[in-house]
Amino acid sequence: MKANQPSNAEFIALVAVLTSMVAFSTDAMLPALPELGADLRLANVNHAQLVVSVFIVGTGCGQLISGPLSDAYGRKPVLCIGLILFLASCYWAFEADSFASLLAARFVQGLGVSAPRTVTMAMVRDLHSGRAMARVVSFALMLFVLVPAVAPYIGQSIMLGLGWRYIFVAFQMVALVTVLWLVIRQPETLATDGRIRFRPSAILGAVGEVFSMRRVVTCTITLTLSYTCIFAYLVTAQQAYVDWLGAGHDFPFYFALVALFAGSAGFLNAVLVGRYGMRRLASIGLFSMFLLSAVTAYVVFADFLSGKILLWSFVGWSAGIFFLLGLCLANLNALALEPVGHIAGTASSIIGAVSTILCLAIAVPIGQLFDGTGFPLIAGVAVCSGLAFVLNVTMPLQPHLKPTGEQ
Repeated sequence: MKANQPSNAEFIALVAVLTSMVAFSTDAMLPALPELGADLRLANVNHAQLVVSVFIVGTGCGQLISGPLSDAYGRKPVLCIGLILFLASCYWAFEADSFASLLAARFVQGLGVSAPRTVTMAMVRDLHSGRAMARVVSFALMLFVLVPAVAPYIGQSIMLGLGWRYIFVAFQMVALVTVLWLVIRQPETLATDGRIRFRPSAILGAVGEVFSMRRVVTCTITLTLSYTCIFAYLVTAQQAYVDWLGAGHDFPFYFALVALFAGSAGFLNAVLVGRYGMRRLASIGLFSMFLLSAVTAYVVFADFLSGKILLWSFVGWSAGIFFLLGLCLANLNALALEPVGHIAGTASSIIGAVSTILCLAIAVPIGQLFDGTGFPLIAGVAVCSGLAFVLNVTMPLQPHLKPTGEQ
């Protein structure tokens, strides 16, 4: 770490806050979906899920811009512009008088928050690589997981007290604090002589370099399937807990339990990654997800459980998959970026955009299949995690990287 960097603990905390902007902007909206749909007179209640999906699409598209810009002009300016765009579009969402206008505002919010989503990983890669990067990301995820634990509570409390539109005011307050913290405390991490001029030929060259590496491509597809498990859960969770399991206003409580339990995975991964390596831990996590989800899907399909037992079984399954994802995501991101550190911003944007957009192409249909039970979601997670495991164990590692012991 550079001499003028803040302490490692503060840097990890800032990384956690920046990367959690997507989670907060997603999870705080979940309890408000029914009221939002009723207020805007939606004919199909499942369409309220698009408030989450369109936001994630904007995040994916924005990454294609924010990453290359950060390689050309530095990490801090792009992060600040993205946060300011997000802050401004929250006002648009607050004033939206139609569902179409709200979806447009959410798309722009996604464009803005794509900078923290992508550039933060590049900023970490500027300072760390390999297992050291995986450890930093793992510790950041431990703090990050507190956001989905409290975000639904915050969203529900604001909705019940002031109305769903004021959730966007909370987003603005978080964005303002974050951009001030970034400007005042965090130095630029990308040296001037390491920057790449922003021009189409350079971007196309970086795209060609990224997709010429089988390892990076395989990691990207594996990340796509892993993110699908997350986003399919997010777009379905409110309906699963309330409509299927009868949790009512207790939905944020169960969501928080899942998030808090999953947070321990970051610490475990940070401790174990130096001993066992990134790919092995990711393989263990993905295979365990497949087994857990396959068994749970069978139990739900066969209708063996009901009432509170079914509710707590679903909570247990949810906590299990998010815990196991904690053994996968940091390692898969580090594995993907390890060979392309010299174009970390652009590479991170490509990997993030492709995995985000493709995962939504799978996750949204899974969400729309909601039939009053959790079976489509659980079965979808089983299929995605099983395929991701196969890809991960067959992923090629470049021979010149093996001797470093970073894999």
